[in-house]
Formats: sequence, C-alpha cells, structure tokens
Amino acid sequence: MFVDQVKIFVKAGGGGNGVRSFRREKHVPYGGPDGGDGGNGGDVILKASTRLSTLLDLQFQQHYIAKPGGNGAGSNCHGRNASPVVIQVPVGTVAKDTDTDDLIADLTEDGQEAIVAHAGHGGRGNARFATSVNHVPTKCEPGTPGVERWLMLELKLLADVGLVGFPNAGKSTLISVISAARPKIADYPFTTLEPNLGVVAVDLDHHFVVADIPGLIEGAHEGRGLGFQFLRHLERTSYLLHLIDISEGAAEEPVKALKTLRGELEQYNPVLAEKPYAVAATKLDAAGERGEAWKNLEAYCRKQRLNVFPISAVAREGLQPLIRHLGEQVKKMKEAARHEREHAEAAE
Repeated sequence: MFVDQVKIFVKAGGGGNGVRSFRREKHVPYGGPDGGDGGNGGDVILKASTRLSTLLDLQFQQHYIAKPGGNGAGSNCHGRNASPVVIQVPVGTVAKDTDTDDLIADLTEDGQEAIVAHAGHGGRGNARFATSVNHVPTKCEPGTPGVERWLMLELKLLADVGLVGFPNAGKSTLISVISAARPKIADYPFTTLEPNLGVVAVDLDHHFVVADIPGLIEGAHEGRGLGFQFLRHLERTSYLLHLIDISEGAAEEPVKALKTLRGELEQYNPVLAEKPYAVAATKLDAAGERGEAWKNLEAYCRKQRLNVFPISAVAREGLQPLIRHLGEQVKKMKEAARHEREHAEAAE
C-alpha cells in the first residue's frame, strides 16, 4: 500500500534535574558542594532512507517519545544523557508542524537527518554555583522539558519529469514502455491509484526520472475523482509532460482537455502551473485516417509556442524525439540549478 501522508506525535525527553549535595568526609571539617548536573534528554530525529518508498509504517505507530535524561547525584556524578529516537522515512519527506504549518524538515538526500523535537537540557547541580564568596551554595536547577508537537509528514517523490493527464490518457503505458516501471494498465478510468516512478535512459551517460501521477479530471480542485491528493508529487519536478488523448474515442476534444488540465493545475498551485511543459498527443495509432483531433491540437500548440509530440506508446511511434526533448530540458535545468547554487555559495 502506498501511503504518502501521515500525522505523528513526537516528544523529546526532558533534561534531568541537578542535585544539591555536600561532601561528608571524615576529618574534613568543611565539606564542599558536590551536586552533579542532570543529563540531557533524547532528541527525536527524522532520517531519510532510500530503502523506504512509503510512510506506511508510520501509519501504524503514530507516537514517538524519547526518554528523559538522568538526574544528577552527589560526588559530582552527572546524570546519563538519553539516546535519541530516530524515525526512518523515505527520501523526499517533508515535515510540518500541524499547529503553525511551519516547515520543520525537508529531507531530499539519503542519510539526511533533521531534529524535529529538541530535547531538554539537564539542570545544573549546586557544585556549579560555588564561588569565592559563596562556599556553600544551596541552589540547583531542574531540567528543562523537551519539545513536543504533532507533525504532518508528506512524501513528495523526487522526479525530473511529471506526467499529467486525464484517466486513460496513456500515462501508465508510456512509462512502462520508456522505462522499467511496471504500473497497472487497464481500459477503465483511474487504473493508476498511486504514483509510479521510472528511470528513462537517453544514452549511456544520461538518464532522468519520470513520475506517473494518477489521472486528473475536471473539477479535481473540488474533490472530484481522486482530487488533488497526488499533485504534491509534481512540486519537485522540473518539467511537466501533459498527455492528451487524440484517438477517435477520446472522452474530450484535445484542445479543451489541455486547457482543463492547465486550469486544474492553476487551481491547485499557481507555482506548479508556471513550470515549463510540453504536450504529448497520445494514441496516435487510433487517431483515425483524418486525424482532426491531432491537427487541432497541433495548431493550438503551435500558436501557443508549445512543443508537441504525436506518439503511440503501444506501437512505439514517436518516442525517441520525445525522450530526447525531455532529456535535453532536464539537463539544461540541472545545469542552471547548479550554476545558481554555485553563485549563491560564492556570494556567501
């Protein structure tokens, strides 16, 4: 089961208390303070792992509570520090505070860690307060409490290209042909119920990752069909490919279908709608002799200065020009992002 959103409760351990204590030694008339400090509590940490692909495990265990630090003791004995609680999550997980909606962590690399609940610090024992004018301090401090909060974890897949289209537009067939992904393919709407990832090879040294998102329908922003629940996986993509059915049995006229898709993306997130994109006219093998649907779509895309590619994934027609175009766009955007990152680092 693919689970990409879950709510969990995290509570870091509180710090141990400092202690008030004095030495009691034979033949020592003035025993000094020897109260030790309390130990620090345990943090709660999220750690990204490529071995995980879903948040399913966290759906069954929602509470993560770290142990508190140990209390101090006499003879300057310090309390033990508690071990952190480490929660393994898939790469691409975002953590937000449910009360404030603040971004707490965004884990995009394998092994990356983020403390989502900081532990409390141990209190100081009275030995810490001894001075030249106060040889017998009676003051000690309690430990501070650890942070506790509810977190909303969301998994956003890391892909270069996102496939967007109506149900049965041919997204799953395309990704199964151009990559090693094996999504479910059938001739009824909403066959794809969870996102699929596939790696597409342009040549021996160049490849990119494609994400197949469950189909949208008009009114998705109102909750129709599967709604917007999977569109978050497109937010990390650098390029979008809109798949438009141009076969004789298409449910909607191609130009109208493209405008509807653009409108739904705009309703979900204007930033997502601003991403660069191309159009793939799918099911070319079933477009009929006249191909009016393809002609109308081609004319519209030419007028809008959009790249459009007529393809048939089943017949494997027109795929290589499309793959080369996507590979070139992804490569350009990665280079631009690298230059921007280097410029920012140089400015610092």
